[in-house]
Amino acid sequence: MSPALADVRPEDTQLEENEERMMIDPTSKEDPKFKELVKVLLDWVNDVLVEERIIVKQLEEDLYDGQVLQKLLEKLAGCKLNVAEVTQSEIGQKQKLQTVLEAVHDLLRPHGWALRWNVDSIHGKNLVAILHLLVSLAMHFRAPIRLPEHVSVQVVVVRKREGLLHSSHVSEELTTTTEMMMGRFERDAFDTLFDHAPDKLSVVKKFADGVYLVLLVGLLEDYFVPLHNFYLTPDSFDQKVHNVSFAFELMLDGGLKKPKARPEDVVNLDLKSTLRVLYNLFTKYKNVE
Repeated sequence: MSPALADVRPEDTQLEENEERMMIDPTSKEDPKFKELVKVLLDWVNDVLVEERIIVKQLEEDLYDGQVLQKLLEKLAGCKLNVAEVTQSEIGQKQKLQTVLEAVHDLLRPHGWALRWNVDSIHGKNLVAILHLLVSLAMHFRAPIRLPEHVSVQVVVVRKREGLLHSSHVSEELTTTTEMMMGRFERDAFDTLFDHAPDKLSVVKKFADGVYLVLLVGLLEDYFVPLHNFYLTPDSFDQKVHNVSFAFELMLDGGLKKPKARPEDVVNLDLKSTLRVLYNLFTKYKNVE
């Protein structure tokens, strides 16, 4: 056995001929950005499922059989999947997983996501595949979370050939930038701006807490916004979301269409979403003196 396999669990080396297994290199698991990604996704899954009284403690141990993934997708998509509620057999679990993943693929495939997981990898408790799946779902459903950017891990790939185990290391990219991942769903004139003048966009971060947004709408509509209606110095994510949501309500009252972005997108510093909100204001009020 090669030295690279020193940290591989015994059960991971019991492979059939030509079978392949992927495992995260132990040093990558200690990377702070990787740990942050796992924690953010774990907390998000638990937040989505809080009403189901489901508590996920470990992604690879709790999501592999399809039970939690089913509940997660049903909650996110507002649908009901036609699958058995509980099944203990491996065949039954894989059948459930197949149904759940087909529903996921139907949602994601039109948007160009590379589907870097399958029934065997999820059921095999492949954490890399599970993370790819959760990142895709979080981006697709515009989860109110901020994923750490540029997270990569070193993966040990083990394959059995002629009775011997062979290993190799590959780098697996789990996240890029929020804008690039969001860009899988829509590409428009704003992308050109991002491509050619990204250094000019830092100013929109000033609107992330919603304070300037509320005050701006009040100025444009020529009225004073009572200070008790919003947080002048928000110090939490929820308070910032409240402010942006309130600004959106003021925009609707002023005759603007409901913003395409969600309040959470603006708070999460999604620059493209913030620009769209500001552009809508500009087009309505550009001739106001």
